[in-house]
Amino acid sequence: MSWLESSLGVPGLWAQGFCVVAGAYALGCVAGGYYLVRWTTGLDMRRIGSGSVGARNVSTVLGAKGFLATLAWDVAKGTLAVWAAGRLTGDPRMEAIAWVAVLLGHLWPVQLGFRGGKGVATSLGGLLVYEPQLLLALGLLFLPPWALLRRTILPGMIAYALLPAASWFLDHGPVRVAVVALVSALVLFAHRRNLVEEWAALGWRTRPAVEPDKS
Repeated sequence: MSWLESSLGVPGLWAQGFCVVAGAYALGCVAGGYYLVRWTTGLDMRRIGSGSVGARNVSTVLGAKGFLATLAWDVAKGTLAVWAAGRLTGDPRMEAIAWVAVLLGHLWPVQLGFRGGKGVATSLGGLLVYEPQLLLALGLLFLPPWALLRRTILPGMIAYALLPAASWFLDHGPVRVAVVALVSALVLFAHRRNLVEEWAALGWRTRPAVEPDKS
């Protein structure tokens, strides 16, 4: 019997799942970048730049120190949520639930009107516990498009899109592959506007549809 079951007096996965979802989502809602900027400057990150409360947007206000502090917290809460779920329940399935729930809390925090961050740091923090092998795979998938494009967002999203295939290639099982695919889809969805902007910015690389008249 797990710690959660003995404390609640209710056996079964439903009690565990409810506690894990609630706890991980609540932790994800603690948007460190938003509160750091709010406490130090009084500004609302949702009204600045991209409107994200993640490290990249925070750096536009607080610089490198704000970026690193926000990044560290966002990674830590993803790691903590997945680690605590596994530690308290002893069930790998609860780790998967916690990973998704903490990411949902980060992306759509209820107390901030469901306007949070983009999810990369938090998802990486969870991945560190859930399937650490995939961190190396993610890095290897990121490097070729980065070397070609010399950008970070688009290569990063390409790597996330290919991450479920890497999980399948490493024979992690259908459930784990599905969880990785769900997390990847959430991160890609959160970056949908960035992807459009990146694609538009690369438009100059394409050859014009009509050759200029040389006559």
